[in-house]
Amino acid sequence: MDLQVKDGWIEVIAGSMFAGKTEELLRRIKRIDYAKKSVVVFKPVIDTRYSSNEVVSHNNGRAKSVAITEPREIYEHLGSKLPYAIAIDEAQFMSRDLIGICEDLANRGVRVIVAGLDKDFRGEPFGVMPDLLARAEFVTKLDAICQVCGAPATRTQRIINGKPANYSDPIILVGAQEQYEARCRHCHVVPGKPNGK
Repeated sequence: MDLQVKDGWIEVIAGSMFAGKTEELLRRIKRIDYAKKSVVVFKPVIDTRYSSNEVVSHNNGRAKSVAITEPREIYEHLGSKLPYAIAIDEAQFMSRDLIGICEDLANRGVRVIVAGLDKDFRGEPFGVMPDLLARAEFVTKLDAICQVCGAPATRTQRIINGKPANYSDPIILVGAQEQYEARCRHCHVVPGKPNGK
């Protein structure tokens, strides 16, 4: 029996802030470009930290991207001929529609690469990421370095006016280093968190 390997799967790159998720996404995009295959890059409109029309890492790596408000807009930008791959940065900000779209495109032979925070500043699963992690064929979980003790950091600490954000603060507040730090489990602090620190 001669089986042929088919294209189409979901890859998820997850971790805390400053773990290198976007850098890894950009590395995969470059490899696709080197292979002379097509890739379309998306990001949520809400992510305007460095550029409105590029995915940008903290190290200033860049790739042209399409900013979208809703995941269904992905279809509008793909047209009738599907690319070899799509890449999506900051997926945690997308609505639950992203899950079905990723599944559909993978089923139709598209390599779907998704990067995002797996946990919010509270240390809890963030948006669509838990579902995407469960559905992905390939998962890359990255960690950063705790800015307090130097241990592996898997959480994102939000700092407001020099103090850790309270559990009751809003989940989405887009920022960069001045508002967030990478922290390990033991140095991550969330005042007001039920059954936790």
